[in-house]
Amino acid sequence: MLEKLMIAGGRPLRGTVQISGAKNSAVALIPAAILAETTVTLDNLPHLSDVAIYTEILTDLGASIEWSGDQMVIDPSRMKSIPMPNGKVKKLRASYYLMGALLGRFGEATIGLPGGCNFEPRPIDLHIKGFEALGAEVSNENGALRIRAKQRLRGAKIYLDMVSVGATINIMLAAARAKGSTLIENAAKEPEIIDVATLLNAMGAKIIGAGTETIRIEGVDSLHGCRHSIIPDRIQAGTYMIAAAATRGDVIVDNVIPKHMEAVTAKLQEMGVHIYEMDESIRVVGQPEYESVDVKALVYPGFATDLQSPMASLLCQARGVSILTDYVYSNRFKHIPELVRMGAKMKVEGRSAIIEGSFLSSAKVKATDLRAGASLVIAGLSVAFGGVTEVTGVEFIDRGYENLVTNLSALGAEVWREREE
Repeated sequence: MLEKLMIAGGRPLRGTVQISGAKNSAVALIPAAILAETTVTLDNLPHLSDVAIYTEILTDLGASIEWSGDQMVIDPSRMKSIPMPNGKVKKLRASYYLMGALLGRFGEATIGLPGGCNFEPRPIDLHIKGFEALGAEVSNENGALRIRAKQRLRGAKIYLDMVSVGATINIMLAAARAKGSTLIENAAKEPEIIDVATLLNAMGAKIIGAGTETIRIEGVDSLHGCRHSIIPDRIQAGTYMIAAAATRGDVIVDNVIPKHMEAVTAKLQEMGVHIYEMDESIRVVGQPEYESVDVKALVYPGFATDLQSPMASLLCQARGVSILTDYVYSNRFKHIPELVRMGAKMKVEGRSAIIEGSFLSSAKVKATDLRAGASLVIAGLSVAFGGVTEVTGVEFIDRGYENLVTNLSALGAEVWREREE
């Protein structure tokens, strides 16, 4: 059953919101557990649709999974590498991590090309390049990738032509149980990569350099179970920070790592938002007026591309003209026409959105991907005078924001779900 989100704007968000575990970590840590021979326990796991799909996929592969609150216990001891050309893997962008995990554990994998948010093609040629460097053969069979190592994978020196979080993690997964030493150069530096390396090392892997551009992996014969707590979701945290500013509210964003938020914190402060950092929380106090700023979405530690869409809604409230440029994805602007329907003055030129300060009004809009959905929610919350914004495509939003309606309602927003005809 499809639903739509109804948002009555004009209410400043006030209070405290707890940030759950990182979605972008969870979808890599769950398949990483495949590499172990015994039980892996993941704490602080978010209840998201992507996580639910991954649970079903691992169960289909023979894993035993138990949920308790935000804890998942995965017993991968009876798993087999069953071909999965279609079905659930098509619903999930991050299903490509099954390639590296199954290849590392069983020496083979047949996985359908992944689905998920469809804002731009994200080719997996770098993943394939890494697998082939480790000694695997990759072929396309009826739209599914068959990856097979005739002998045990062997360590290699791999230079990534582009910085890629997915390829960096996938190569780490495959190389963890390879024979010899693997060197990944021009690796991505995101906190989620450190999180995956921390789990793998707790399982008995030998990985150093995660979080830098050079990662060294010394392969081991086997990995064992462990217990691991997932880092807080920096994108979810940034979204609530931007929403607090957009509604001119006063919100404490709790259970965060402030260092992960430095890029968004800096831009909000540049606009005139008041930010107060504590050990594990950030207080965001909105102001009556904001200054225009230029924002460049870059790989970590730059401003996150996943926060580019939410930031566009806030920039509508700044005096003057702001330029929002995405150097990670060239076509991640499907939220712009929807914001224009709400009265935003903005246009896309190449990789940039030119945004002029404007007043937003309620409208019927459609989320086309996860972060575009977050952008429209923030826009709806910030509508100053009357009317209800209706956001369809809620299934995208559910991929990345746990308890969104509950959390926003607790902060004083008037938000509810309705069935979509």
